[in-house]
Amino acid sequence: MEEQEYTLVEHLTELRKRLIIVSVIFLVTLIIGFLFAPDILQFLKGQEVAQRVEWNVFGYTDGIQIYVKCALLVAICFTLPIGMHQLWIFMKPGLTNKEANVAVTFIPVAFFLFILGVTFSYFIIFPLMLNFMSNINASIGAVETYGMNQYFTLMFNLLIPIGIVFELPVVILFLTRLGIVTPERLRKMRKVAYFILVVVGVMISPPDFVSDFLIIIPLLLLFEISIIVSEKAYRRQLKNAETQESS
Repeated sequence: MEEQEYTLVEHLTELRKRLIIVSVIFLVTLIIGFLFAPDILQFLKGQEVAQRVEWNVFGYTDGIQIYVKCALLVAICFTLPIGMHQLWIFMKPGLTNKEANVAVTFIPVAFFLFILGVTFSYFIIFPLMLNFMSNINASIGAVETYGMNQYFTLMFNLLIPIGIVFELPVVILFLTRLGIVTPERLRKMRKVAYFILVVVGVMISPPDFVSDFLIIIPLLLLFEISIIVSEKAYRRQLKNAETQESS
C-alpha cells in the first residue's frame, strides 16, 4: 500500500514538473509574442486579404486585445512541440522501448501538421470566407466598416481550431501503432465521425452555409486520409509480425 502511494506521489510530482516546464515556456514565448506583435501585425496587414480592410478601432481595449491574440498565436505555435515532448517524457516510463521510439517520431510530424493547418486556413479558407461574406454584403448595398478586433477575432477563431484538427491523421496513426484502433474500426465509425466533424466544423466557422462547407469538406478529407494512413500502418505491423514469427 505504501509503495502504491509513493508511486502515485512520484507520478504527480513528475506531472507537476512537466506542467511547470510547459507553463514557463508558454510565458516566455508569450512575452516574445508581445515583443514581435507589431512586426507580425504589419506583415498580416500587408497581405492581400487584408488590403481592403480599414484597421479601425471602436474601443480603447481593441489594440491590447489584438496584441494578446497575436502573442497567444506565437506562444501556442512554439509551445506545442515542447508540450508534446514533455508529455512524451512523462509517458515514457510506462511505454516499451518500441512504443517510446514510435511516440517520439510523431512530435515533429504533429507540429508540421499544425503549422500546415494554420497556413491552409489563413491562405485558403480565410480569404474565400471573407470574399463570400463581402459579396453578400455588397449584394444588399451594405457599407463594410470593420474594426481590427472583428477582423482578428474571426481570423484567430479559424486558425487555431483548424490547426488542431489537422492533427487528426497523426493521432489516428499513433493510436493504430499502439493497437487501440484499426482501419476496420474507423470504417465502422465513419458515420459517427462524420457527424462529429460536421458539428465541429459548424462550431468553428461563421454562421453561414458556404463557410461551413469550406471547413467541413477538409475535415472529412482529413478523416479519410487518416483511414488510409491507419491502413498502411496496420498492414506494415501485420507484415512485421509475420516476419518475426517466420524467423
